[in-house]
Amino acid sequence: MSPNRAKHADPTRASGQVPPETPALADRARTLLHVARNGSLSTHSRKQPGFPFGSLMPYAMDIHGHPIFLISTMAMHTKNLQTDSRASLLVTQPEVSGDPLAASRVTLIGHAKPVSEVELNSARDRYIERHPNSLQWVEFEDFSFYVMDVIDVYYIGGFGVMGWVAGADYQSAQPDPLADSAPEIIAHMNKDHSDALMLLTHTATGMIPEEATMISVDRLGFQVRVRTVKGSTVERLAFPREVRSPGEARTVLIEMVALARQR
Repeated sequence: MSPNRAKHADPTRASGQVPPETPALADRARTLLHVARNGSLSTHSRKQPGFPFGSLMPYAMDIHGHPIFLISTMAMHTKNLQTDSRASLLVTQPEVSGDPLAASRVTLIGHAKPVSEVELNSARDRYIERHPNSLQWVEFEDFSFYVMDVIDVYYIGGFGVMGWVAGADYQSAQPDPLADSAPEIIAHMNKDHSDALMLLTHTATGMIPEEATMISVDRLGFQVRVRTVKGSTVERLAFPREVRSPGEARTVLIEMVALARQR
């Protein structure tokens, strides 16, 4: 490789390290699984041994973040799992910035097996809450609940942010407290406070933005897509303190803007 050729990722981040103002990869993985509803399940093909078999797979989650599936005995992925329980589930964030590789995604690896009788009612309730339409077939005799016991996780947070997360760390992590309210916060900031986002971006980075668009927010800060005369980039701006609710996020953002205006 030419010494002047750009590298794909920052090696310090590729090892799983992230700046302290960014949630840990385990938390980000749990958050993505929390906000998404569907993934791609890969099982081991019985028809073509040694080849993976991909299936679209709606899921819910138990208290440990283990995916719960409602699958038919007639489905090919169910037949595959009955022979070999090893599987993976890929879940992706909705595309951002018009570039699918800039979006977050996570791959869970583990064993997918039938839910035990002890956990069956809980799994059923959680799945129906997440997928109300499943009431149409949840009682069919040929449908069963499976759960994936996660043993390893690989998370990618866009360009340059990636790393393995141990199954135990994933299970002990929690979704971000702003996960459910983030879309409203982002929409409000971009619609009504674009000037404030440009001011905050300029104060934090020294850049002179022509446009600054909030694309994500969590308890420790937010990301903006910045367009300048030199092109576009994504920058992360840290909150001065952790926030746990939309109200706290609003208060902190007002404080940050007020301080930026003083400067």
